Amino acid sequence: MSAQKNTPPNPIDACVRDNLEAFFRDLGGQEPHSMHEMLVKLVEKPLFEIVMREAGGNQSKAAQWLGINRNTLRRKLTDHNIG
Repeated sequence: MSAQKNTPPNPIDACVRDNLEAFFRDLGGQEPHSMHEMLVKLVEKPLFEIVMREAGGNQSKAAQWLGINRNTLRRKLTDHNIG
């Protein structure tokens, strides 16, 4: 992380935008399908992994931070094979 110390942070929305633009370039003119589902799955897993780590594995705390019900969090953790 020290290598990034002098580099300004790249906001999440800019990272998403850059990657979506690359995704469309890589499609080579083909039309995408089910992008919303694909993006939600791609973003949810690292989100839940990091939040669970930062919450020390405390599901109640993690659910509160995420603004979701603890049962929903448990289901999502199972869906993503986390935990």
